[in-house]
Amino acid sequence: MTSDQITIRNATLDDLPILLQFEQGIITSERPFDVTIKEDPVSYYDLKQMILDDDSCVIVAEMEGKVVSSGYAISKQARHYLDHEFYAYLGFMYTDPAYRGRGINALIVDALKKWSHGKGLKEIRLTVYNDNLPAIKAYEKVGFKKHIIEMRLE
Repeated sequence: MTSDQITIRNATLDDLPILLQFEQGIITSERPFDVTIKEDPVSYYDLKQMILDDDSCVIVAEMEGKVVSSGYAISKQARHYLDHEFYAYLGFMYTDPAYRGRGINALIVDALKKWSHGKGLKEIRLTVYNDNLPAIKAYEKVGFKKHIIEMRLE
């Protein structure tokens, strides 16, 4: 494998240690945007269950023999008034900082879109913090559009 080759594949349980590190990287990067995240230790996902579940897809990108990026898609039931019954929700999008800017996130999103469409899910959504401008730019680059803003009151 040359250094510019990226392999996209389904995550396995062997990937769990690095995926748990990625999860903590996501939490660390999101803390400045969300004062409601609990103090450490905190975990967002049950990654082991998601890897084993047929109704979810956890993807990794490998480069230079190393897992450098991740993402997942899960099927969610839509609100009863929408024109679709189910949609794909994307999350766990993380790329090792040393490998950012190489289009790896776009490859992850593309693989998750293919899985979603294979499951008959035409609507694809994700959430991102309003002030997380680099993430918003990355998602817009692969075709996502801003849709709704969630607001909160203490």
